[in-house]
Amino acid sequence: MSPNSSNQSQQSEQVEKIYLPRTSESENLKKIRHTASHVMAMAVQKLFPKAQVTIGPWIENGFYYDFDNPEPFSENDLKTIKKEMAKIINRKLAVIREEVSREEAERRIQEIKEPYKLEILADIKNEPITIYHLGNEWWDLCAGPHLENTSELNPKAIELESVAGAYWRGDETKAQLQRIYATAWESPEQLAEYKRRKEEALRRDHRKLGKELGLFIFSDLVGPGLPLWTPKGTLLRSLLEDFLQQEQLKRGYLPVVTPHIAKVDLFKISGHWQKYKEDMFPLMAEDEAAAALENGFVMKPMNCPFHIQIYKSELRSYRELPMRLAEFGTVYRYEQSGELGGLTRVRGFTVDDSHIFVTPEQLDSEFLSVVDLILSVFNKLQLKNFKARLSFRDRTSDKYIGSDEAWDKAEGAIRRAVEKLGMEHFEGIGEAAFYGPKLDFIFKDALEREWQLGTVQVDYNLPSAERFDLEYVAEDGSRQRPVMIHRAPFGSLERLIGILIEEYAGDFPLWLAPVQARLLPVGDTQLDFAKDVVAKMRALGIRAEVDTSGDRLGKQIRNAEKEKIPVMAVVGAKEVETNTLSIRTRASGELGVIPVDEVVDKMKDAIAKFENF
Repeated sequence: MSPNSSNQSQQSEQVEKIYLPRTSESENLKKIRHTASHVMAMAVQKLFPKAQVTIGPWIENGFYYDFDNPEPFSENDLKTIKKEMAKIINRKLAVIREEVSREEAERRIQEIKEPYKLEILADIKNEPITIYHLGNEWWDLCAGPHLENTSELNPKAIELESVAGAYWRGDETKAQLQRIYATAWESPEQLAEYKRRKEEALRRDHRKLGKELGLFIFSDLVGPGLPLWTPKGTLLRSLLEDFLQQEQLKRGYLPVVTPHIAKVDLFKISGHWQKYKEDMFPLMAEDEAAAALENGFVMKPMNCPFHIQIYKSELRSYRELPMRLAEFGTVYRYEQSGELGGLTRVRGFTVDDSHIFVTPEQLDSEFLSVVDLILSVFNKLQLKNFKARLSFRDRTSDKYIGSDEAWDKAEGAIRRAVEKLGMEHFEGIGEAAFYGPKLDFIFKDALEREWQLGTVQVDYNLPSAERFDLEYVAEDGSRQRPVMIHRAPFGSLERLIGILIEEYAGDFPLWLAPVQARLLPVGDTQLDFAKDVVAKMRALGIRAEVDTSGDRLGKQIRNAEKEKIPVMAVVGAKEVETNTLSIRTRASGELGVIPVDEVVDKMKDAIAKFENF
């Protein structure tokens, strides 16, 4: 390695160590981003006097402001706005907090003729009303917090990123606004690291890589949030499903299949219709009268009520428990179009769902077994950077069903499990499902972004007399109520695949790659030999193929690298003569010439051990 490349490596390691807190984790960043958003809004109104400001909150990696402006903002406008912001910052304007009455705030808003502010004011329930001024030149309604002076902002740590359309109040029937997204940091070094991560995120973007690798597509005619899986993508899904099904069969899970739709009555009993209706697809009724009475069918948002019906189809004995019903069940949720994002937020997705019915005495041990399964799955997928969130209810909210006693017992079971396992964990108050608390696994990817993957939920409510009235016959002959565990190691199969594509940057481990080996014949005379080797590999379960394009070897290699094929085997005249393959792998580079049987044996062994070749 040259001295220059060594220095570059050290610099890269230093950059990697720069910590980028989210806004919610840093009071100082909240002040910086609140203040920077006001400076940006002031700059916009100085440059574009007809622009009206609406809302401008911080978000986890920056902030935005929505404007009603007669003309659309261009990329050049963003550069001009940023220059104006630097001028405002350098003027060292004091940031002044003022408390006024609701009447005074209304008078001032009417004076400057900004009607959007009147609607914002109407939504503010607490008094007095707070206004923040930049010097004596500009003000807006705001709760803060803010810096004390614009000079505390570093212009070199601010970036205006993009312009997007946004509807006022998120309502498509209301005014179309322009949203300027921006970010602000404590230092230029943090901004540089943020931009580096953004570039890396673009390189790893699962939507881009999914298309390049030929895994899935979206169609305008099918609709947003509804992915179509290609043969390679379908194979990838099947590999993940088969992998988990085999793990589950070893642990006593029983496979089931349930419909995609059901009578709405099922979800009225479960509480989904009352608590989750806005996220469900609309009712399908035979006529207007039936619709008025809410008689009809809905697409399922959850699998649990179906599994409950299978459990309830017979009177169960304590000897049958735990009963572990498992399904790769596709569910449907009417996500808003603005919330959709590739595979990570879709309208139809498959959950690796299981509902386990246990006696109260079995709850703790079964919960630990489920966590063990999830950790085993994560290990095989090479997902190591995660923590556990205890997703409990917010006692002040009315969105939950069931008694305090039931919730206390369920939350206690989760707390005991993580303490017994010694897992790193934190509490997420208000993150529980409406019917029970959860243990969620929050995974941090290569870019420090957090995703929820596996989940385990404890549920005393759906089995209750008020809901589905589930029972089993206890050892003493009495009728008792089971407890339900809801669990999904993957969570959403779609989201998992999107995350894996980005985590691996498209380089799937050998066992999971849709195509594990590609043979690259130097010429047509080597085709028959290559096809024979591929047939041998396929007979032993190795997913192999031959490049039959007729391209020069260099192009074959480039194409295989672009498609991120784990094992490439060059076949020339010498290899045919000696029954060998010249092996190049993505994990280890050039491995030289190896006998065919040895290549096959090594690949089989590596795949069985979830290792690379």
